[in-house]
Amino acid sequence: MVPAQTPRLPRHLQARLEAGLRQRGQGYRTRFAPSPTGPLHRGNLRTALVSWLEARLRGGEWLLRIDDLDGPRNRPGAEASILHDLRWLGLDWDGPPLRQSDHRGLYASLLSALRRAGWLYPCRCSRRLLADVSAPHGALAVYPGFCRERPPRWGPEAGRLPSWRLRLGEGVIRWRERCGSTGCQDGPSTVGDVALRRADGLVAYHLATAVDELLMGISDVVRGDDLWSSTGAQVAVMAALGAPPPSYAHVPLWRDAQGERLSKRHGAEGLAGLRDRGEDAAGVIGLLAASLGMVPAGSRLSAGELLADLSSQGLDRWLQQERRIREKA
Repeated sequence: MVPAQTPRLPRHLQARLEAGLRQRGQGYRTRFAPSPTGPLHRGNLRTALVSWLEARLRGGEWLLRIDDLDGPRNRPGAEASILHDLRWLGLDWDGPPLRQSDHRGLYASLLSALRRAGWLYPCRCSRRLLADVSAPHGALAVYPGFCRERPPRWGPEAGRLPSWRLRLGEGVIRWRERCGSTGCQDGPSTVGDVALRRADGLVAYHLATAVDELLMGISDVVRGDDLWSSTGAQVAVMAALGAPPPSYAHVPLWRDAQGERLSKRHGAEGLAGLRDRGEDAAGVIGLLAASLGMVPAGSRLSAGELLADLSSQGLDRWLQQERRIREKA
């Protein structure tokens, strides 16, 4: 059974969430949220450029958030490299960079409130067990709810703590989607009871992301379409906290000649490789913009010059055109 009410939050946390929602209503605010696991590759940079252009065209704010909660995967010097690359390209952000690691205590307080209100339950399913119920080709199936109705034992057993899962209700999860697939996922069949706190004690991606969109007053999330499938879980967390979601635009990823998306995992080239080949910032901005169909191939221009040549209506038309292309595919 899913709780019917939002959790009772400590007064200071409730005030911060309400302040974030008020800030959202005051104008356009978006964010770029890289993880410091290595240098930005061209695909990351292209998404950053689209996000930056939209914020500037709408007279809004472009915030920078470093998603650094997964300490074992963070690489020394990666954050400094990210900041340097954005500055080199002329993608300026508003205010100081924010770091998720600074919010660990806040996430813990929110998790405790959700747990007290009955929104969470402990799960002791091992990775091996969940792998056995995975979908074909390694895609993890929706959690089947093995632990949902078991007695809630929160303490360690056999030296291992449980993960904490969100008790998701029946029905469809909806959000406003401006570019990607329609903003709609069926909760039970495509989202399921996602983990919000891992068994190793780390806060899970869905909780941290959802909470930070609210605290930062984010009105619009512009990110790669590989994250579309994560949106339902994050919207569900916001709903549990009594907050509406922002608007989303899941922009197409940059793919190679074989149709594979560029990624750090596969060693996709970043700015260092482009600079080694003699490219300057104007050449890289031209390369990124040309890949989006905004300028002819071989163009050279600064981020500011590209911004001056565009309009918010033109960028909107591009986003909508990309959506139509993918819906027909």
